[in-house]
Amino acid sequence: MVKQEDEIRIFIETIPKHLADGDISLVISKLEIMHPADTAEIIRSISDENAIAIVRLLNEEIRSDVVAELDPEEREKLLEELPAVEIAESVVTKMDSDDAADLLSELSPEKQSKVINALEDSEQAQDLLDLLAYDEDSAGGLMAKELVKVRENWSVKECEFELRKQAEEVDDVHTVYVVNDEDKLVGIISLKALILNSPETKVKTISKTDIISIKASEKSGEVSRIMDKYDLVVLPVVDENNYLVGRITIDDVVDVIVEEAEKDYQMLSGISEDVESSDNIWQLTRARFPWLLVGMLGGILGAKVIGIFEKDASPALMLYIPLIAAMGGNVGIQSSAIVVQGIANQTLSGSIISKLMKELGVGIVNGLLCGFILFFVNIYWMDFDFSFAISISLVSVIIFAALFGTWIPLFFNKIKIDPALATGPFITTANDIFGLFLYFYICKILVE
Repeated sequence: MVKQEDEIRIFIETIPKHLADGDISLVISKLEIMHPADTAEIIRSISDENAIAIVRLLNEEIRSDVVAELDPEEREKLLEELPAVEIAESVVTKMDSDDAADLLSELSPEKQSKVINALEDSEQAQDLLDLLAYDEDSAGGLMAKELVKVRENWSVKECEFELRKQAEEVDDVHTVYVVNDEDKLVGIISLKALILNSPETKVKTISKTDIISIKASEKSGEVSRIMDKYDLVVLPVVDENNYLVGRITIDDVVDVIVEEAEKDYQMLSGISEDVESSDNIWQLTRARFPWLLVGMLGGILGAKVIGIFEKDASPALMLYIPLIAAMGGNVGIQSSAIVVQGIANQTLSGSIISKLMKELGVGIVNGLLCGFILFFVNIYWMDFDFSFAISISLVSVIIFAALFGTWIPLFFNKIKIDPALATGPFITTANDIFGLFLYFYICKILVE
């Protein structure tokens, strides 16, 4: 793998020279024997003008695979330069319906309409219109129309004949779906079962009726959860009346998982929009500034809290402000992260009270351990009262942060707000304010 990546890097460095010498045929011939993902990586590294020229010269079958591997922003930029007829004939027609629908969704409504109208296959055009009608964050938005299905009243011999015809339109035949005369999903049948049974055997006698399927209207997160739970590589999609409308393969779900992970990581970091490093300054600023503002306001309130106790507070207490703030923020992030993960995986069970009580127990144990360590460290250069007060304050702050970090994402989830927003700057800022208040208040009581 390392050797292959080195070869790609070297080839990228030589492309400008080949293009300058007019030897584009050499570039094309090398690109066409590469994996589409590697070809897409190379296209990303060259100028837009050269990228368009190379893509247009690629073999049609390879071209569609390469375009599908490009990032949405890069693909959109490329497609803007290609006429609608060329997109339809040499890209869309060679793609699976789910990839083609994703590509079309990135075009302007006007160009999208032109591409669909340019398709010679009316059935393909209708399939794409059907897919575009679904929310992109739904099972319908993820599914492909290509699948293999047979009738429950057919014989094995009839199925084998039909399979040869249908399989031409499907890259990978994972499962054969069984439908009734109304096209409602009633079962699945394996290729092994078709091979091992006699030609006269009826499909309905050897098909499995315990089907795991998903409604087209379900969210993409539910798709990934089901496929992960049941270890599926493909999942049939049905409408509200159980009509078979498509299938979702594992590669599409992996994309969803990656996107969700990136989104949660951004929220954890205080980025409110889905942005890329390639986005412009305004987009990046707009995504980051709201939570920076929250943090700044939190810092102002924290300063006010310090100001309230400043007159009565000893200078020694000020030394431990960073420790108290950091521990409160860390504990809050830990608690909220576990809850958010449980909500995302749908593994949380029990009442809110039981979850808070469990986290209370964890907070007490962690607080006492940290408090004891801090006490024995401080006792060497502080008197007993100060050491004891600071340690008790730390225990209290940790317990509060654990409870607060648990309750906030549960509350957000209850009111239908993404609980991932509860992590990161929000939890940290809130814990800083309340943690500092607890610290100074407890120390004031105990020292006095």
